Amino acid sequence: MSVFNWKSFAVDEDRPDKPRRFGVTEIRGPHHTSLFSHNMLQDMFESMGQFVDGLKFTGGSQSLMPKSFIREATKLAHEHDIYVSTGDWAEYLQQKGYSSFKEYIEECKQLGFDTVELNMSLLDLPEDTLLRYIRMIKSKGLKAKPQFAVKFNQADIPPTHERAAADYVFPTTRTSERMGDIDSLIRRAERCLEAGADMISIDAENVCRYADSVRADIIAKVIGRLGLEKTMFEASNSKTSEWFVKQYGPNVNLFVDHSQVLDLECLRGSNMGKNHRSVLNSSFFLL
Repeated sequence: MSVFNWKSFAVDEDRPDKPRRFGVTEIRGPHHTSLFSHNMLQDMFESMGQFVDGLKFTGGSQSLMPKSFIREATKLAHEHDIYVSTGDWAEYLQQKGYSSFKEYIEECKQLGFDTVELNMSLLDLPEDTLLRYIRMIKSKGLKAKPQFAVKFNQADIPPTHERAAADYVFPTTRTSERMGDIDSLIRRAERCLEAGADMISIDAENVCRYADSVRADIIAKVIGRLGLEKTMFEASNSKTSEWFVKQYGPNVNLFVDHSQVLDLECLRGSNMGKNHRSVLNSSFFLL
């Protein structure tokens, strides 16, 4: 019997078993861990692997590790039905030319990676070339996940200073440029999906850091156009994860730190986490 039998879902909210197409939880890999070993990975997967869908090697960390180590790590992840994704590294290889990028994709497959991430904000290339890279990744039997960063004018960020209840807050001037940029981002993401991309990753850290409608309207527009199933959001902290699940339910795809997995799984449950305070002794279930 699972030790997590206290977690419950409403019938219409339950996520399917792995491999999941929605309600995906992807976690950071070794770049954010001071001590990384196969024993640590194995302990983590055995204790909460049922809640983890993907593992990402962030920051090009795979380039600093022995290939034998990476193969063992990807094999261990696959044994727990967890896919393995690259992080920011394709952008560096792209600078060396098309042939180097192609060799990188082939090596990713040999090492056991399932997904190749492309940071579209760092790849300063014509769109046709970027789409060509996506098709190349797909032709090698790998999944492609372009990543976009949501950026907006500082004037669009709502004030975060402390204020008494019922205090009037003067509205800030918002630029039309922000929504235009979002439309451009969405159009590029749509073309990536048409070229065969499997998932669009959205780095919306700054948007999600502020508790105001600015965050809601941007995210709603992205999801409305791209679809919940095809979009993954980077949740920089536990409060961000909480906001996404409360707004879009347990089926939202999130990229989180490995330390947030159990808390996030509580949030995905029908009780929205607050009834599990005594179980996890979590400090961020504030609502």
